[in-house]
Amino acid sequence: MEEIRYVVNGPERGMRRSAPVDHFSPEEMSKVVGFHSTMPGYEPTPLASLPSLAKRLGLGALHVKDESHRFGLKAFKVLGGCYAIAMHLAKLLGKDISELPFEVLTSDEVKSKLGDITFATTTDGNHGRGVAWTARMLRQKAVVYMPKGSAQFRLEKIRGEGAHAEILDMNYDDAVRYTDQQARKHGWVVVQDTAWEGYTDIPLWIMQGYGTMVVEALDQLKAKGEDMPTHVFIQAGVGSLAGAVQGVLRARFGESAPKVVVVEASAAACYYESALAGDGKPRAVGGDLFTLMAGLACGEVNIIGYEILRDYAAAFVSCPDYVAARGMRVLGNPLEGDQKVVSGESGAVTAGLLGYLMGKEELKDLRGALGLDSSSRVLLFSTEGDTDPDRYRSVVWDGEFPTVGHLPRP
Repeated sequence: MEEIRYVVNGPERGMRRSAPVDHFSPEEMSKVVGFHSTMPGYEPTPLASLPSLAKRLGLGALHVKDESHRFGLKAFKVLGGCYAIAMHLAKLLGKDISELPFEVLTSDEVKSKLGDITFATTTDGNHGRGVAWTARMLRQKAVVYMPKGSAQFRLEKIRGEGAHAEILDMNYDDAVRYTDQQARKHGWVVVQDTAWEGYTDIPLWIMQGYGTMVVEALDQLKAKGEDMPTHVFIQAGVGSLAGAVQGVLRARFGESAPKVVVVEASAAACYYESALAGDGKPRAVGGDLFTLMAGLACGEVNIIGYEILRDYAAAFVSCPDYVAARGMRVLGNPLEGDQKVVSGESGAVTAGLLGYLMGKEELKDLRGALGLDSSSRVLLFSTEGDTDPDRYRSVVWDGEFPTVGHLPRP
């Protein structure tokens, strides 16, 4: 049986508490949210309250940010892709993003100045659809490559946005390199959340775009009269989202920021492996990277996200697929008084982990190290809905990836 593995972070693991987070300051996030708010159909996604589940798990409060309602695309990814594209266009136009609301970016005047641009990216589905959607809105082109094992349904949704899209016979990280090679050859603009040497501006803008989701959640908690979270569990592929979440929280709260727990798929746990090595340097995970959590099937870190998470995250956890599957079932079948969340495989792994963490004796040391108890207020981000409906039903209806071991009854 594959087990949940974890590393508690600290100075002995390379934590330095020195990575800059200025790009995620309240001032910068105000610009990001300001841009997103000009987009047609924008509204904050729901923040679901789960008091009954919190009580069952022995927690003080539990909230889940439900991204299945984002722009009709059922995933948060468009927040990053569209903001990065907007920032790139602002740079070409010599303007500040605050001067370019979405209606201006999509105007005939701007189109005539920019001419034809092709945006290229690699994706398991959600990010690529967001890039394709944005390109279509801007009357530009998009080329999207997907790693082997990607869902046909997600491929067709991307094509439905007008993009050229295809599934390659290579893993995610190799597909990213292929995309970059093709972009150089054809003069395309790469819109990728994986940062590497010489390619950091667009990945940083993507990360900033993700920050809108965090700002919304914090504002919603305040509006509900709730205290700020003590713990945030966030999933990681390349770590752009997780780095953004950590960055926004650290920039806003400083030393008082909630403890952030980074959660990965065990088949692609590059952050866990990096923390385990304990020398402050990133590690890559190779191979096919096959996992239920398609959105987390990334074996190489985003260097920007890595430095932030290395320096500030509380722990790194590697989870088998059955953990995500259980999270999907739990969120989709709520206890009385709780709100239902339709969460896809990458969106639900944190909820699945929380159940095991609070109920399993063998995880008591991690529970203690994180200080999780009846006074803890936990925030989760369900980053996608049923963006692969066939897989969702296979897991939630038909029991694919069954729960391993029974959790104790309360």
